[in-house]
Amino acid sequence: MSETDFAEFERKSSGDRTTMNVLYGLHAVSPFTLWSLAVVALIVNYVKRGDELEPMYVLHHNYMIRTFWWTLVWLAVTAPLWLVFIIPGAIAWCVVGAWYLYRCIRGWLRFNDGKPPQR
Repeated sequence: MSETDFAEFERKSSGDRTTMNVLYGLHAVSPFTLWSLAVVALIVNYVKRGDELEPMYVLHHNYMIRTFWWTLVWLAVTAPLWLVFIIPGAIAWCVVGAWYLYRCIRGWLRFNDGKPPQR
């Protein structure tokens, strides 16, 4: 019986890194596309996370997924502010968008440094 070289399974190809960078990029520009690219990136995150074996990549997929869903929650919670007056709603959504961008950029930088994302 031949031996399996498990080191081969642990190596990540440059395509895997490129995919993660593209996903972070899609998430980062999504506030400027009315969140449509975030939905595309979210679907890819779910698909790729299911195939992922390396823990750091799984953590980054989870981080992006969690960031998307928490952003959606905060947009829904602050949506009634638009009914009060336009200014409070706009301010709240700008704050949520800034928080989303911060999380995306911070996670992206940590990924490029080879570190897991921080909560």
